[in-house]
Amino acid sequence: MAALLAIHTIAFAYMVSIASSGVRAGPVTYIFGDSMADVGNNNHFPQSLAKANYPWYGVDYSTKQPTGRFTNGRTIGDVMSARFGVPPPPPYLSLSMNDDAILEGINFASGGAGILDETGSYFVQYLSFNTQISYFEQTKDAIKFRIGDAEAEKLCNDALYLIGLGSNDYINNYLQPFMADGQEYTHDEFVMLLNATLDSQLKRLYDLGARKIVFNGIGPLGCIPSQRVKSGTGQCLHHVNEYVKEFNAQVTKLLAALNAALPGAQMVLADSYPVVMELIENPQKYGFKISNTSCCNVDSTVGGMCLPNSRLCANRRDFVFWDAYHTSDAANEIIANKMFADLNALTGGSPAPAPGPGLASTPHLRSAPTPAPL
Repeated sequence: MAALLAIHTIAFAYMVSIASSGVRAGPVTYIFGDSMADVGNNNHFPQSLAKANYPWYGVDYSTKQPTGRFTNGRTIGDVMSARFGVPPPPPYLSLSMNDDAILEGINFASGGAGILDETGSYFVQYLSFNTQISYFEQTKDAIKFRIGDAEAEKLCNDALYLIGLGSNDYINNYLQPFMADGQEYTHDEFVMLLNATLDSQLKRLYDLGARKIVFNGIGPLGCIPSQRVKSGTGQCLHHVNEYVKEFNAQVTKLLAALNAALPGAQMVLADSYPVVMELIENPQKYGFKISNTSCCNVDSTVGGMCLPNSRLCANRRDFVFWDAYHTSDAANEIIANKMFADLNALTGGSPAPAPGPGLASTPHLRSAPTPAPL
C-alpha cells in the first residue's frame, strides 16, 4: 500500500519546473521502497523469494511480459510518468555507474524491504532500506566523479526522494507469529522501534544531500485481501488498521521534528490511508466491482502471489486488487488520475484530459512548516 501518493509531489515539482523555465524536464527523483515501487531490482537476485518476474505479472503491461513490477501492468509511477512524457526511474541493479541515468533518477525499491533490517529476512535476497541507502551513497560518489563535488551536492539537494516503506514491517514481520518482533514488543514499543530506526535512516539520507523527502504513509493494511481472510468473515481487520493509523501519526511527528532540527529539510508525509480506503469502500463509484478479494483468487494461498497456475478473473478491470497484497493496473490508473487532478488544482494549470472515473481531488499531504515549499 506504500508509494500511493508520492507521484503527486513529483508531478507538482514537474509542473513548477515547466512554469519557471519552459523546459520539459521533470525533477531528478530517487525512489526507495518495497514491492509497491519495485520495477525490477529483485529480478537480479537468483535466490530471492520476493520476485514478480513470471506470469501472470505483466500480463497487461505494454510488453505483455513480466518486468518485476508486482502488478498485472503499470505501477502508479508508470502512469504518472506517461502522462508527462518522461520515463520512470530505472531499477538500480540494471544500471552501470557510467550510465547517464544516475544523473536523472534511480529506483532503489526492492520487494520485501522494510524499515527494519530483519523485516523480509525470509525472502532471502532483497535490498533492505539500509542497503538501498548505501547504494545511493555509492551513486552519489559516482555522480561526484562525473560532474564534480559542488554540482553533485546541488543535484542531490534539489532532487526529490520518495520513500514507501513500513507495510512489510507489519505484514511480513510484526503480524507474523514466527517473527520475533511480534512476540518481543507491544505495539507501542514496536512503533517506537520503527520510528527510532527511521529517524537514523532519514538523517543518513540528509547527510548524503537529501532535502526534499516524501515519506508515504501506510494504507489500510487491515483491508487488503491477505489480511481479510484472517478475520474468518472476510471483513477488514480493525486492529491492523489502528496500528497503521498510529504508525502514520508517529511518522508525521518525526518528520516535523526533523524539519525543525535539520536546516533546509523539507519532509512530508503523503497520507495514502484515506485515498485507498475510499477506493475500497466505494469501488462501484470508480468503475470497479470487487475490492475485497484478489483477481487471482490467491487471498489464502502461501505467498498470496499470482503464480503461473493461478486462475485469473474474467475482467481484470473489475478488481481493485491484483493479488493478495498489491493493487491492480486499473486501480493504479485511477489513483494516478486523482494525482493528476490534484496537480492541476494546486498549480492552476489547464484542465487535465478527461480521466474517466477518479477520486475526488483532495490532497492528503501532511507536514510541519518548512522554510520553503516542495
